[in-house]
Amino acid sequence: MTFNEQLNEYISALECSAKELAEASGLSESVISRYRSGIRTPEVGSAQLEGLVNGICLLAEKKHITGLTKDAIRNKLQQVLTDQAFPFEQFQKNLDTLLSRLSVNVADLAHALNFDSSYISRIRNGQRKPADPIRFSADVAKFVATHLTPSDEETLAGLLGVPAEELRDKDSCIKHLVGWLASEAAEKESVTVPFLTKLDEFDLNEFIRSIHFDELKVPTTPFQLPTSKNYYGIEAMRKGTLDFFKATVLSKSMEDFIANDDTPMADKAAGTDFMKKYIFGVALMLKKGLRIHFIHNINRPFEEMMMGLEGWIPMYMTGQISPYYLSGTHNKLFGHFIYSSGAAALSGECIIGHHENGKMYLTNNKEEVAYYRQRAKDLLSKALPLMDIYRAEQAGAFRAFMEKHDSAPGTRRSILSALPIHTLTDDLLERILAHNDVTAEEKTEITEFVSRQRLKYETLLARDALTEEIPVMEREEFHQHPMYLPLAKLFMEKDVAYSYEEYQEHLALIENYCANHENYTVKKNRAYPFRNIQIHIHEGNWVLISKSKAPAIHFVIHNPQLRDALENMAIPVSEEDDVLTRAK
Repeated sequence: MTFNEQLNEYISALECSAKELAEASGLSESVISRYRSGIRTPEVGSAQLEGLVNGICLLAEKKHITGLTKDAIRNKLQQVLTDQAFPFEQFQKNLDTLLSRLSVNVADLAHALNFDSSYISRIRNGQRKPADPIRFSADVAKFVATHLTPSDEETLAGLLGVPAEELRDKDSCIKHLVGWLASEAAEKESVTVPFLTKLDEFDLNEFIRSIHFDELKVPTTPFQLPTSKNYYGIEAMRKGTLDFFKATVLSKSMEDFIANDDTPMADKAAGTDFMKKYIFGVALMLKKGLRIHFIHNINRPFEEMMMGLEGWIPMYMTGQISPYYLSGTHNKLFGHFIYSSGAAALSGECIIGHHENGKMYLTNNKEEVAYYRQRAKDLLSKALPLMDIYRAEQAGAFRAFMEKHDSAPGTRRSILSALPIHTLTDDLLERILAHNDVTAEEKTEITEFVSRQRLKYETLLARDALTEEIPVMEREEFHQHPMYLPLAKLFMEKDVAYSYEEYQEHLALIENYCANHENYTVKKNRAYPFRNIQIHIHEGNWVLISKSKAPAIHFVIHNPQLRDALENMAIPVSEEDDVLTRAK
């Protein structure tokens, strides 16, 4: 609301004329007229604003209107003036960009500012506005300036468009940041949407065919590895990594592979040929049947972390990999590397920013392998799950997770590539199943699943708020990209398709469901970018990404940094067709 709109509301409530308000306020009628039209506004703390407050309060007392105290009127008018003067929308985008691009711990930021982490998240996604945005900007800037890492300096310099040297002076850094946060210079760059797009489009069966995974033969020819060997420089360290894979794959050991690496990722990724061989080496370990425990480094620029996760998507889809992370901020000068299998150990080190001067040490000496094995296990014991991954083999564990967390209170949001199944009626479900190739057993399983989902959402919506974003398609697009019942939670890898008429009928059912459930909100999106994933967000707790296309798989994100980025990501929308439907 603008200042003139709020003023006109007061005048309407008071049922007074501009002349009456001018006399009560000690201001001229022309000034009141300019305020009412929006041509002019008084400054916060000015005599004109105080006169206006006094005038509104005086008329309220004369007309016996309660609730309009001086403090209430002053606070309201000051708030709308602040909102009108401060570019909140751009500030929100810039703040989100800043926290996404830098390795800033949002929980630490919230603690330093005496806020809850969820409050920061709501400011980032535009659901809340800081009461004092200038002070809030300054506090954020002070925290960031105090916690900048060397890699963050370069990233921030690029965002602000200033030399990195200027950011090394704390006062200069704060000044640049405060100005930038409220500027129109920054454009939000989503680093989560590309990750989700790759996950959405990824086809494990196609990937298996492309690398001939089914045809892979685990070699049995012994690899002649010296008892130990050192590798110096990036090229040699790449060779050391591949030599480790060879030693592991060609050994008889079936012990799990444990890995931790916080050395710069970009140097490795730059070697395209190396990355192909790296993926092939990991594929061979998976083909051999080894379980992989990988501790990801999250204390790096967010884009770099997301780039690393994108590279691991094919491997995650196998269900043989467990990803972890180490909480807290660790040293920012020394990079460490450890790969451990039952046959070999690879240990490396470097100074951050000087990876080319680092080294690796590869050994198959029994005592050294045992030493590094214990070291890797000790490190793994301190790690937290980055995400839990559930395939059909873990269906029982997935159901247990959902049953435990469905009853937990909190605000929820879903971003769906299919219509919410809990809004289906028995009649429409029966008709959809009738023209699809489902067995009697599958029909019973689906029907019971839908019934459980209805009960779950009735219970949830009686207590908590839920917003669901759904795709809206015209007939032509629907025929190009048919919609199917979302059955990933059943691990039923079968396409159960709608007709366009059934899809339209389901949309109407959703409208009706929304009208009858006060806590339920539906957002329609005609520009929805995904076809095969459903995203369920329990704010501040976890994010569930479910992939429908075979093999059905679920990723439950626990890590606060990644979870926060997914909670606050901006999904592309069509401004013309974006519709918000709320319960009346």
